[in-house]
Amino acid sequence: MTTIDELDHLSLGKRIRLHHMLYEHGPGNGRLMILPIDQGLEHGPVDFFPNPPSADPEFQFKLAVKGGYSGIALHLGLAEKYAPKHAGKIPIVLKINGKTRIPAADDPISAMTGSVEDAVRIGADAIGYTLYVGSPNQVADLNQFRHVKADAERYGMPIIIWAYPRGKAVDSKGGKDSLYAIDYAARVANEVGADIVKLNVPVDDAKTRSQQPSPYDKLELSYEEMVHKVVMSAGKTLVLFSGGGKMNDDEVVRRAKVCLEQGATGIIFGRNLWQREWTDALTMTKRLKDMIKSLQSG
Repeated sequence: MTTIDELDHLSLGKRIRLHHMLYEHGPGNGRLMILPIDQGLEHGPVDFFPNPPSADPEFQFKLAVKGGYSGIALHLGLAEKYAPKHAGKIPIVLKINGKTRIPAADDPISAMTGSVEDAVRIGADAIGYTLYVGSPNQVADLNQFRHVKADAERYGMPIIIWAYPRGKAVDSKGGKDSLYAIDYAARVANEVGADIVKLNVPVDDAKTRSQQPSPYDKLELSYEEMVHKVVMSAGKTLVLFSGGGKMNDDEVVRRAKVCLEQGATGIIFGRNLWQREWTDALTMTKRLKDMIKSLQSG
């Protein structure tokens, strides 16, 4: 696992903000456990149907504070409306771009919904930027990100890139969850200057593997080996793996454990936590934190 002490290129502002999340909140000891709630914009209200109380962002804020997360990730409107009563209790990762899922995803790009200055104004500890690796709109996306990075460097604000392979070309080369696509996304995040990258866990099957460019089409790696390869491709960029869609309890813990054992800095699980009723969400949060602490002491 890459640690903050190895990132000697970081400015003082970035180092202080990352230290706040890595060591003063959540599992601590250099691990991250972030609760995202950007799905309301990205997916719509449908994600809140399994647990209706979760439609109120107060549910996620209470879970993040009570559960002792490293941070909560959300868009500007929710931060401005719901964060003030929890000020200082939970670090904020401000998502500054996003899109709805209503248009086709053939050539996606996320519009700016906030700015680095907004993040500074509300006291955030990091910003989140979605970059669609492989999208036909990647020229505009990369140019947009270049300006975001310049602002982030000026203000000492850490950048978490949501590195998502998307678009027609990605679909024709094994799909968005293939090892090829996610491995490429990890490398892109490191190349363009992310401090942390959020990735999905690769999925492997014979059909999608055969569609991937060489030599990925010949690689037969275990679940653990795929995760490790992706982490290595991220280099000195800290890695967060997402939880994705709802899984059963044991699958949630296994995914988190494998990712951390293979070098990830942490997890950013949303629906697998807040789509549960309150007591269950707290119980699963504790189970994940206990697992992380057992790895640290092992």
